[in-house]
Amino acid sequence: NIMIYPVWDAGIGYGYLMAAIAVVHVFISHFAIGGGLYLVVTETRARRRNDQALLAYLPRLSKFFALVTLVAGAITGVGIWFVIGLISPAATEALIHHFVWFWAIEWTFFVVEIAAAILYFYGWTRLSARNHMIIGWIYFIAAWLSLVVINGIVSFMLTPGDWLATGEIWTGYFNPTYWGALAFRTGICIMLAGLVAMLVASREKSPDTRSRISRYNALWTLVGIAIMAPSYRLYWTEIPAEVVKAVHTMMPSPQVYLSMSVWSMVVIAVLVTVIGIVFSRRLHLVSALLLMICGLAFFGEFEWFRESVRKPYVIYGYQYGNGIDLADESKIRTDGLLPHIAYRTGNDGADLFRRACGSCHTIGGYRALKPAFDGTDTMFIAGVIMGTHMMRGNMPPFFGKDTEAKAIARYIHDRLDHRSLTEIYGLSGMELGKKVYAIRCGKCHVIGGYNDKSETIAGASDDDYATLKSSSGELSEFMPGWSGTDEEWNAMIQYLKTLKAGGADATSGL
Repeated sequence: NIMIYPVWDAGIGYGYLMAAIAVVHVFISHFAIGGGLYLVVTETRARRRNDQALLAYLPRLSKFFALVTLVAGAITGVGIWFVIGLISPAATEALIHHFVWFWAIEWTFFVVEIAAAILYFYGWTRLSARNHMIIGWIYFIAAWLSLVVINGIVSFMLTPGDWLATGEIWTGYFNPTYWGALAFRTGICIMLAGLVAMLVASREKSPDTRSRISRYNALWTLVGIAIMAPSYRLYWTEIPAEVVKAVHTMMPSPQVYLSMSVWSMVVIAVLVTVIGIVFSRRLHLVSALLLMICGLAFFGEFEWFRESVRKPYVIYGYQYGNGIDLADESKIRTDGLLPHIAYRTGNDGADLFRRACGSCHTIGGYRALKPAFDGTDTMFIAGVIMGTHMMRGNMPPFFGKDTEAKAIARYIHDRLDHRSLTEIYGLSGMELGKKVYAIRCGKCHVIGGYNDKSETIAGASDDDYATLKSSSGELSEFMPGWSGTDEEWNAMIQYLKTLKAGGADATSGL
């Protein structure tokens, strides 16, 4: 697991770093596949019709295609391996170990794809029409087969299925979401080919040629979306029910990104129809860039959904996001985390934070802990750490010992604002109480939402609240006792007395 690897501190946060490279690379790689199909089909069409305007357009498109896919695609592809090896070495090792021959096959297709792309670009004036189109088909087939192979590994991370029980490699590879994901990603490839071709077509000088090519490209884009829509639905329905349930009850982010990606498809379809078909003669570089931005936004939303939906795992049911294998749980619970950390700095709190929390959280940057814990104390923070798996957001359990949770808590607390919540936020009365609830209780009990306890706490008597204060740490093994000030308690009770059972104040949770 990850504890045999040194840890690299990335101040901007692992998620942002990965997204900055991965989304761009995957966007380019999908365009590379769809663009290969677009080029060879369109070339075939143009040669059969002796369409000289289209034949003049295609070499310019293939030049843009070659520069983007061979240069930017290759650089970001290497960047992905560099980044995942640093931020998630345990998961990277697991995927290479279990799918080593699949990676080898994918890289073989990639070499053929690159060689064919180069030959295709330089072959416009050097090869016969027949041989040039053969090279084009070789390129597309190799590129698409590369997707066929890599799709099994990527989809495995979310839905390993029966592989968890059998260890059978083909069961893991042809996992429950394999076919839905393959159809969906193929549709994305076709859609992106149309969008990129639209961008190049916007530079055509002849309004008639620009209009004709624009309409053709718009149809390409719409065909891609027509494939994407039902296959996206299929992909979602093939995700295990327990994952879907966790999304609906504990994780708002995947729901947001899923909704955004669906609406982005609708927006792209509408804009392509209006810009590419209705007003095709007025296609401009700015409008074509707008479509490209929408395509990139869609891809970012989908990839963020795909990454976040499998929380708290990096490989569902096999390895948590912090790199700890489920198979090691009992050993770590017995030994603690520290004995399994090979690279130690002498600061146990810092080492434990990096191993247990650092893959998803920073103190003040990406998924910052500072806003969640400013104005609190080490006792409360340690209690939260011990109950991470109970919180909204679906985090991994903390397998370490109590002393290790306290060491992490001290490390976090040393970097917080130690003023009272009143001073930090300038609040008082009920507004202070609402903030206190959000920080002290709302991570696990969202009013009107996840694990809502308003049925029991709204409208309770002063004696009931006094009993809750004194016994809160005994109500659950993973619930920290009250350790705030009397001012904060009284303000929170003032807030709670305004609620009704099943209240809908979802903003009170963090």
